[in-house]
Amino acid sequence: MDRLTSMAVFVKTVDLGSFAATAAALDLSGPMVGKHVRFLEERLGVRLINRTTRRQSLTDFGRAYYERCRIVLAEAEAADALAADQLSEPRGKLRVIMPVHFGRRCVAPILLGLAQRYPALELDLSFSDPIADLAEDGCDLAIRTGNLEDQAGVMARRVARQRMVVCASQSYLEIHGWPQQIEDLGSHQAIIYRRSGRVVQPWLFPRNGQPALEVMPVGRLRFDDLAAIADAAAAGMGLAWLPYWLVRERIQAGALVPLLSDQPGFLYDAYALWLQTPQLPLKVRLAVEALAAALPRLMT
Repeated sequence: MDRLTSMAVFVKTVDLGSFAATAAALDLSGPMVGKHVRFLEERLGVRLINRTTRRQSLTDFGRAYYERCRIVLAEAEAADALAADQLSEPRGKLRVIMPVHFGRRCVAPILLGLAQRYPALELDLSFSDPIADLAEDGCDLAIRTGNLEDQAGVMARRVARQRMVVCASQSYLEIHGWPQQIEDLGSHQAIIYRRSGRVVQPWLFPRNGQPALEVMPVGRLRFDDLAAIADAAAAGMGLAWLPYWLVRERIQAGALVPLLSDQPGFLYDAYALWLQTPQLPLKVRLAVEALAAALPRLMT
């Protein structure tokens, strides 16, 4: 068996914690995963993983070997990336995970344009709002919005800034009146966004030299889908606080009216994230550069 392949299977098994998860991630059978691990153990003459019917755990040597394997695999990837750079054309699979609506409307069209330009590039795009683990999910690139938590071994580059806008339908405003200032928002019904059952996030409004003003929206409608919030706002159900790119066409068509025009909109940053490597693969570098160049134009 190929030693590097077996090392990669072993590292993935440690990262995911089970043979079954590794088999699913690498599109292998469970017995084949075990065969790769046994190949390494027999070659080394040392057990790497203690296995029982209920759980598995690394031996002391297995943990040290795992760390070395990660370094070897990173160097091998860097060597391949150098070869790809020499070819001056990205090739192979580029796996990207991104938020559902931002990904579908803004990110995916840019990456599809990249795939049209480079026929040897394969795209594997996943649309998911929950935060992804790059190593565990086997992603080359992740697109995230909002504040980022520091993660060891993960690099990030801001690729866009999403301007938020408060909006409502003309029919809602005719009945309930127009909010003239931020303080008026508390007397209106809001359509609230919550992500995956998390606590409702406040609406944010920038202030010069100070932290953003937080306004906690009040309303009886709560969705975890931004497009559904835009639909409800257009139907006259209340105020919404949404990225301008999402409601631009509705505003231009008159289905929604932007409010508080004298108040600058809060800017939500969008980032591209990738695992730190000695040599960034050409396909990842070109994807990040394409997003950084094209996304800002879509935000206005």
